[in-house]
Amino acid sequence: MSRKAIFYIGFFAVLTLVFYLAIAKSIRKNDTVSVVQPFEFLNQDGQRVTDKDMEGKVYVAEFFFTTCPGICPRMNNNMRTVYDRFKDEKEFRILSYTCDPERDSVAQLKKYSDSMKVNTKKWVFLTGRKDSLYTLARNSYTIDDPANNVNSIDDQFLHSQLWALVNKRGEVKKIYDGLKPSEVGEMMKQIKKLLNE
Repeated sequence: MSRKAIFYIGFFAVLTLVFYLAIAKSIRKNDTVSVVQPFEFLNQDGQRVTDKDMEGKVYVAEFFFTTCPGICPRMNNNMRTVYDRFKDEKEFRILSYTCDPERDSVAQLKKYSDSMKVNTKKWVFLTGRKDSLYTLARNSYTIDDPANNVNSIDDQFLHSQLWALVNKRGEVKKIYDGLKPSEVGEMMKQIKKLLNE
């Protein structure tokens, strides 16, 4: 076989591979809601947690506040079901971000997480700057409309029962209603699939 023939065979093999990878990536993107952008917050122990810590992990992200008298207790009771089911999975996490960082300091999140009696290596409670938290909720997790970001950050309050399910590549695969047991059940099935990917 001539060098020219080998070159053309190699060239077309590489071209075919590149084409296949582009199609596969496109298909994967089509079933992705969004991609989580870089973030950095403090957990209930005052330790820094970033998006890099979540690489290779399947996780559920929610926004709540510790003094909430309404939907948050119900939502976190449902989240406990998810926690109990997957707490022994090495590659699974729950990230609960506060939407009220002025009140939910590190110390307040520690008090709250202690009352929940959960392993905070698996179920992590996070606080930080309000604008950073709200941007993450709206632009990365898409659990709130970015159009709500119209007034001064001091005048805004995010209160949502929606959860974002994120795969090992940092892609939001689906949004679920954390108050609906049927959706929580559906999400747990999807978590199992994502853990096996």
